[in-house]
Amino acid sequence: MTTTSSRSGPAAEPDPEPPGLLAVAELTARIAGNVQRVIVGKPEVVRIALVTLLAEGHLLVEDVPGVGKTSLAKALARSIDCSMSRVQFTPDLLPGDITGMSIYNRQTAEFEFRPGPVFANVIIADEINRASPKTQSALLECMAEDQVTVDGATYQLASPFMVVATQNPIEMDGTYPLPEAQRDRFTARVSVGYPDPSAELAMVDEHTASDPLAALRPVADARTVRAVIESVRRVHVGPEVRRYCVDLVGATRRLPELRLGASPRATLHLVRAARAQAALAGRDFVVPDDVQAVAVPVLAHRLMLTSDAQASRRSAGDLVRGLVGRLPVPAPARPGG
Repeated sequence: MTTTSSRSGPAAEPDPEPPGLLAVAELTARIAGNVQRVIVGKPEVVRIALVTLLAEGHLLVEDVPGVGKTSLAKALARSIDCSMSRVQFTPDLLPGDITGMSIYNRQTAEFEFRPGPVFANVIIADEINRASPKTQSALLECMAEDQVTVDGATYQLASPFMVVATQNPIEMDGTYPLPEAQRDRFTARVSVGYPDPSAELAMVDEHTASDPLAALRPVADARTVRAVIESVRRVHVGPEVRRYCVDLVGATRRLPELRLGASPRATLHLVRAARAQAALAGRDFVVPDDVQAVAVPVLAHRLMLTSDAQASRRSAGDLVRGLVGRLPVPAPARPGG
């Protein structure tokens, strides 16, 4: 089942000039405040969602039902006033239901391409691991190359383009584990978790009378987001920080607790996420603290533990945190300093 809403502005209107980093920080703070009106008491989850957006990546939200996974995705989409599609993944969903398909037009005696819900700025892939691996893999090309190929023809996707996928823990009935190639295309993974008692009480007070999503108003649009992303691309990453990212990712491949370490794609995503983290702070250069702030969400979901590590209750996040604590931290100089 798919639903689509279009809220983007005129496509021909030129994008504004890339704003300065202080303006980027102010804008993202407004977006975060907007999203937190819906997702109460989870500032870190909202931060990672914004980092993923600015890093031109895709977000995997994993947790038990009822903690606000879909609400997070919808609140982010509404806050930036982009076109949005939602796909409810079910076992009978087909790849063409996502990407679109060629349909024979009897009047013209030709096949016409009918775009699927993936042709939007923000795609909410709800309960992605309830669909078969074949259907899950329909998103691979979309997420890696921002395009769709159907019947030999290639179609470009919207810009910005972000997949926000929600996933239930794989131990739950009716779920399929995501393939390694699929997980590797997600820039970051977060778990919303249960709110603390005070946040849950505030949610009861505010959400029972009305739906906060219905009252949410956008604070940016697709043109502004594209300009902000261009500013993030210009954030400087010094050679010491680049080497630090390479060393951190390379260290995961040597851990005895892992059957599979992080890929070179993970290194690229780590650098992009660190740039976005620096931009959130209003800086035009990346420091090691930025890398450490995004290391666990960016790397942990890509790692495969050995059976011994699983038996000892070790988690991939714990292993990444251990590497961050052990790896020597460079002291890069500010650009031009």
